Amino acid sequence: MKIAVVGATGLVGSEILKVLAERNFPVTEIIPVASERSVGKTVTFNGTDYKVVTYKTAIEMKPDVAIFSAGGGTSLEIAPIFADAGITVIDNSSAWRMDATKKLIVPEVNATSLTAEDKIIANPNCSTIQMVVVMKPLHDAYKIKRVVVSTYQSVTGSGKKAVDQLMGEREKADNIEMAYPHKIDLNAIPHIDVFQENGYTKEEMKMIKETNKIMEDDSIKVTATTVRIPTIGGHSESVNIEFENDFELAKVRELLAATPGVIIQDDPANNIYPMPINAHGKDEIFVGRIRRDESQANTLNLWVVADNLRKGAATNAVQIAEYLLKEKMIG
Repeated sequence: MKIAVVGATGLVGSEILKVLAERNFPVTEIIPVASERSVGKTVTFNGTDYKVVTYKTAIEMKPDVAIFSAGGGTSLEIAPIFADAGITVIDNSSAWRMDATKKLIVPEVNATSLTAEDKIIANPNCSTIQMVVVMKPLHDAYKIKRVVVSTYQSVTGSGKKAVDQLMGEREKADNIEMAYPHKIDLNAIPHIDVFQENGYTKEEMKMIKETNKIMEDDSIKVTATTVRIPTIGGHSESVNIEFENDFELAKVRELLAATPGVIIQDDPANNIYPMPINAHGKDEIFVGRIRRDESQANTLNLWVVADNLRKGAATNAVQIAEYLLKEKMIG
């Protein structure tokens, strides 16, 4: 099976290649695609070197699937060209997420909605992915009314320039190129993506709208505050969930423990709870600090952590491809 990775030289693109190899996806040939300035560079996959090509060359090579991680503008421009050539596109950008004609997929939640006719499939925002995987079994059991989420997001979510800013500040380097409007080391910036007229950022509105679309339930009310912090390993979220029906904490733990891809780390007496430093490089979503909200009926508090480059991007995209393969929609 030929797999094109569009944006192969970026942070997420590199992670996609790593995840494909680790999960033993049946790749016969990798087609790395990047901007003109990267054409001719070499990308290594499973010990074999592949030359970076243009998207036009990639289409001529007829891949079965193209996994995009090259920004919204690029996806809007060239994903339809791949799709028109019969190539299934799995897109990591925000370009297609709220398009009513495109599916927004987290395999553990709504993969069964996919069909062979879906030629452009949207990968959700990293922060949304880890939250909805945890929400799904709880919604099925107790019906969610409202979610209040505050995120604590890794600089890796902003790309290499942001990581370089953090490390440059930490090393007290000169002439640091700024990815953020403020210093990030020893700081927390409540500003991810651009501010909207309603006072929310675009990132916050993504979490609100994407959650409703993925859960296929507009009655779930969501409000979000997203914050960038100087960490590398993954995104953390404080999630407060109000249900229609009451719950038992033991049953909540049982439901989450039985959810594929979720690991409970919830032993505060022994200082065990999810942290990004421990989630780094892992595909699972870690849940802890599971406790009842004593200020309001039928309400639960959770702390949710996942590696945003893995489950929040690369792994989720590869899992979509795995589902399509299993259901014989590709290959």
